Amino acid sequence: ARALGLALAAEKPDAIYASDLMRARMTAQPAADAHQMDVRLDADLRERCYGAFEGLMYEEITQRYPEDFAAWHARDLHRRFPAGEREAETLQEFHHRSVTVLERIARRHSQGRIIVVTHGGVLDCVYREATGMPVNARRDFETINAAINRLRWDGSRFTVEQWADMSHLEAAGLDEIDRTHPAA
Repeated sequence: ARALGLALAAEKPDAIYASDLMRARMTAQPAADAHQMDVRLDADLRERCYGAFEGLMYEEITQRYPEDFAAWHARDLHRRFPAGEREAETLQEFHHRSVTVLERIARRHSQGRIIVVTHGGVLDCVYREATGMPVNARRDFETINAAINRLRWDGSRFTVEQWADMSHLEAAGLDEIDRTHPAA
């Protein structure tokens, strides 16, 4: 998160948004600190709700809910998994929510630049929307924690300008010895 904040320090955002879940808020904070801005929290930027799957390991899901797990693995657009603490979203519902919130934010700042910190599933949805990739197609791109993804909004649709840039993370991964002794 600190490396991301440093990488985004040269940007001049009009606003910084994040999911209201803790990990996204914490990831957004160093960028907000660099710009002396508040993070605008939006629950619609949350990850997909998986209902009863949440909190379980894959092995547990396959044992308890084998048909639902198969539908999830197949990217079934309309399968609603069993409810847990909350009702699960279908993939189609989640995709719609994810794209709609990003479009709403983009419209609000149509002439500016914004930073949005969200989750891998939301990124998956907006990438598919921007590239025309079917929602139920198998993923052939990466969603990397704290990577930089640049999208352009033309008033009606997103296009991908840069995806999964993690050059700022590679430098952050060096320990102090590596930084002071590049040949080490």
